[in-house]
Amino acid sequence: MSRIRPAHVDDLPAISAVCMAAFTAAVAPMLTAEGIATFGNVAAASAFAERLQGDNHILVAEQEGRVVGVVELKAGQHLAMLFVAPELQGQGIGRALLQAVLPQVRGPQMTVRASLNAVPAYEHYGFVLDGDVGEYHGLIYQPLVLAVPAPVAAPPGPH
Repeated sequence: MSRIRPAHVDDLPAISAVCMAAFTAAVAPMLTAEGIATFGNVAAASAFAERLQGDNHILVAEQEGRVVGVVELKAGQHLAMLFVAPELQGQGIGRALLQAVLPQVRGPQMTVRASLNAVPAYEHYGFVLDGDVGEYHGLIYQPLVLAVPAPVAAPPGPH
């Protein structure tokens, strides 16, 4: 069972390694050298360090003291990263990370620019297509959106 917790500076090399391993296994074979380089820059430990200090919310999944997954929510609205170690995919870690970050969403929806191979997984999580396939510095993506239920308020009265 994975434990979900906020990311710490000490986790950054492991976070980067998980992202790069999953990306290299599933996404990189479909991209140009430019796309691979772009992702490498975005997933570098130093890039995560900058975003950790900003308005991004980064959580990790941990098993036996090892980081095995990461989710990153940008500005309370955009799912910037959701990766699980390739050997542990399909065990519910991605769903657990997604569920753990939902309370941090600010607004009625969360967006993602998913790699094309990940679209079925996001649709399984409840995301729907939101526009045409796009490209950014060699990264090919499909925009999707997830309606996020409003938090349930506590009933009035003494608690």
